[in-house]
Amino acid sequence: MLDFGQNPIERQLLLSAQFLHKELPVRLAHRVAELENLPYGLSAKKHILQVRDWYVESFRDLRTFPHVKDAADELKFTELLRGIYRRHANAVPVMAKGVSELREELRTQVGPRFAGQQRLTELPEIHQFLDGFYLSRIGIRILIGQHIALHEPSKPNHIGLICTKCSPVLVAQDAINDARSICMREYGDAPEVSVYGSPDFVFPYVPSHLHHMLFELVKNSLRAVQDRFADSDDPAPPIRLVVAEGGEDVTLKVSDEGGGIPRSGLANIWTYLYSTAKSPVDPRQVEDADSGPVVLAGYGYGLPISRLYARYFGGDLQIISMEGYGTDAYLHLNRLGTSQEPLP
Repeated sequence: MLDFGQNPIERQLLLSAQFLHKELPVRLAHRVAELENLPYGLSAKKHILQVRDWYVESFRDLRTFPHVKDAADELKFTELLRGIYRRHANAVPVMAKGVSELREELRTQVGPRFAGQQRLTELPEIHQFLDGFYLSRIGIRILIGQHIALHEPSKPNHIGLICTKCSPVLVAQDAINDARSICMREYGDAPEVSVYGSPDFVFPYVPSHLHHMLFELVKNSLRAVQDRFADSDDPAPPIRLVVAEGGEDVTLKVSDEGGGIPRSGLANIWTYLYSTAKSPVDPRQVEDADSGPVVLAGYGYGLPISRLYARYFGGDLQIISMEGYGTDAYLHLNRLGTSQEPLP
């Protein structure tokens, strides 16, 4: 993607449009087939049907668009892509509402036996589907977003969505500021976050992806520390964010002293809809998906989706916890550019 978008001349934009014109319908069709064949009656849920309809509509738009032959066709196709990009903007929260409805339904049917959140790990088909669905969505939005971004006024050190000189420390500072502002709004206070690393170190990456992942990790640590020390006379210890430059990976570690996670609960943190946070919104009461993005805090989507963002470019996210002390999150980012797209 870096080499292709280095100098986006008309010929390259035309090739990109022709590739997307063939590739996107295939990917969308696979997602539609999956959405129509989900277990536990999930395919019949109102919000799942809404997402499916978005995918069907986008598939039809692409299939009915004539073959892209010249620059004029490419510009029209780019406008079509902009519409598709906007249409699917709220797919994650709308899917979350549909799956949340299924969880409540299962709790009602099965009763107390399903009451514990650990029972969510017994729905592997749902979690496997969601992993594949969201990973595919990341890929589709990267492909569309990169093509659209190549038409935007160029930013310094950017090739489309990719910043060729992305500073993990500077992105981390922005993510920390955003996370602390939310913590301040929720609790009236926020622990300090100390960053260790040089802001001069840069490497090619998508800043919006890195911001999303670090925001989630710091937000979780802030909440854990704030909850643990809310009634304590001792000051809340600072959260530590370390940036390490390796030969293969850039690794960022977020360490807190928020009490940790019980070992029996570690498996649950990667399952969708598991969360230790109080949900700020009852998904069953949110009816209008077009009114704006829905807050995902409390849905339990932060960690699993952050791990997918890391894995999409060949990285990973690992959580190591010491119950009674705190948690370390290791975010590994591949810097070699040798990984292939992990298609579901």
